[in-house]
Formats: sequence, structure tokens, C-alpha cells
Amino acid sequence: MTKIGRPASSTRSHGFIMIAVLWITLALATLASIYSVYVANTAVSISVIDGEVQTNLLTSTSLELTAYALSGKQPRPTTGAFSFRLGGANVAVAYSSEAARMDLNAAPVGLLAGLFVALGSTPQLAQQYAARIDGWRTPPPKEPQNPDQDEDRLYVAARLHYLPRRGPFANVEELRLVLGMPPAVVDRALPFLTIFTASSQINILEAAPEILAALPGMSGAKLNAILDQRARAPSEQLIDLLGVDPKIAGTKASDAIRVRTRVVLGRGRQTASEVVIRIKADPYRVLSWRDYVDVPSGWR
Repeated sequence: MTKIGRPASSTRSHGFIMIAVLWITLALATLASIYSVYVANTAVSISVIDGEVQTNLLTSTSLELTAYALSGKQPRPTTGAFSFRLGGANVAVAYSSEAARMDLNAAPVGLLAGLFVALGSTPQLAQQYAARIDGWRTPPPKEPQNPDQDEDRLYVAARLHYLPRRGPFANVEELRLVLGMPPAVVDRALPFLTIFTASSQINILEAAPEILAALPGMSGAKLNAILDQRARAPSEQLIDLLGVDPKIAGTKASDAIRVRTRVVLGRGRQTASEVVIRIKADPYRVLSWRDYVDVPSGWR
């Protein structure tokens, strides 16, 4: 008896069809997986962008409020703080006059050296740092000078691929390019420096103890007495107590204001910004803007 079965060619065709179906199913599953990942990543990206936009708007609002609080007030407050809530976010703002900092382009060499000593450098190294800073910011002399004292030659001899600016610092971070400045020393000095006052005078009512310690003739006992007097009753009488040249010590505020803004968004996400504005303009002009993903320690 002859047994009737399925033709071999039909069996092979059916096998090929099953394999094709499996491959198509696998491809569709892969595409679906890729699409789901794409959608998820897009949602996260949009969330991040929305957060950045919201943070920028809130920071701009803090600048507007700071400018409004200081405009038209005489004498202008040198420091202050406030907070507000907007769009479900909590915003804390603190501002201070740039006059509390030492201007990198205008500070006398002796004052710069005093700051480096106050920050832990030896007097000899402090003088070297200050001299190199002055060489960076000072235009070259019109008359030939001693080649050994030529600032450009020092950079060439050090095999650096650049020369000193021979003009004002464009940014305090430029201090890192000055010949012989150790990174650790620069990191310690930056919180006390600015380029936005164009004045050799610092505001002694708000200046940090490290800057007050840099003033000529300052001793530990004298510094403590000044800090104690300033805490109890800050006034222009501190200038007399200091006994220093009024060209480098005063009580005036600056048109340049440093504004620190901390924004707390939903789910506890925090961002921070540090913006320097000039409020002499109408209503104000941004001089520098720096954003932080994480709030630096020590901020309000």
C-alpha cells in the first residue's frame, strides 16, 4: 500500500515562511523596544529642557527684583537677601556689592601681595605672584627696558605657547594663565577677586576678613578689633580705625552687584546661578552669568 505524504517542496516552503514570520516578528519587537526607549528619553529630555527654561526665567526674575530693590536708593545697600515662590518653585536670592572684592585690574601690587599672604603664601612668593599679575595687565613700555625684566621674554623662556595679555584681565579665570600661578593658589584667591569695579578701593563694611588682612599695616589684633566693631556698629569710622589710604579702603557700594540665586524645583531638584549685573544701566546689564547644576556648599 502506497503511503501518501506531503511533497518535500511544500514542507520546505512552509519552513521558509515560518522563519520569515519569526524574523518579521522579531524586527517589529525590536522596533517597538527602540521606539519605547526613544519616547522615554525624549520625555526625559523635554523635562530637563523645561527645567532649564524655568530656572532661567526664575533667575531673570530674581535679577529684576534685585535691580528694583536697589534702584534709586541712596546710599545704596551693599548686601541683602530675599526669597519668593513662583510656578511651584522656591527661589532664594542673596546679593552683594562687588566693591567687597579686590579688583584684579585696579588693585595695587602691594594689596595683591597682601591677599596672597593672607591666603597662606609666603611673603616672597606673594610678591612674585603680584608682580606677575601686574606684568600681565600692564601695557608694554614705549622705551626699551632691561631684557631680563621684559615680561614677554619670561613667558618665552618658560616655553609657554602664549604671551601675557599686556592689558586688563577679561575674566578672573584668566589668572590661571599668569606665569607661575599655582592652580591651588588661584582657586583660593578667586572668591575674593573681581574685574567689575575698576577701582582700587574696597568696601571695608562688606569685605571678607582675608581682604581686610591684606590691607597695609594690618595685624591680627587690629583685624579682630575691626571685625568686632563692624559686627556691632558698621560705619565710616572704621576707616579711621584702619588708618590706611582712603584710596584703597572705603564704604561706598558699587554699581556692579553679584546676585546668587538658588532655585528648588519639583522633586527637590536644586540649581544655582551666580550673576553679576550693573544696575546703573536701565534697568540693569548682565556682566557675567554662571550656572551650577549642583548648589555649591555654603550657599544660602
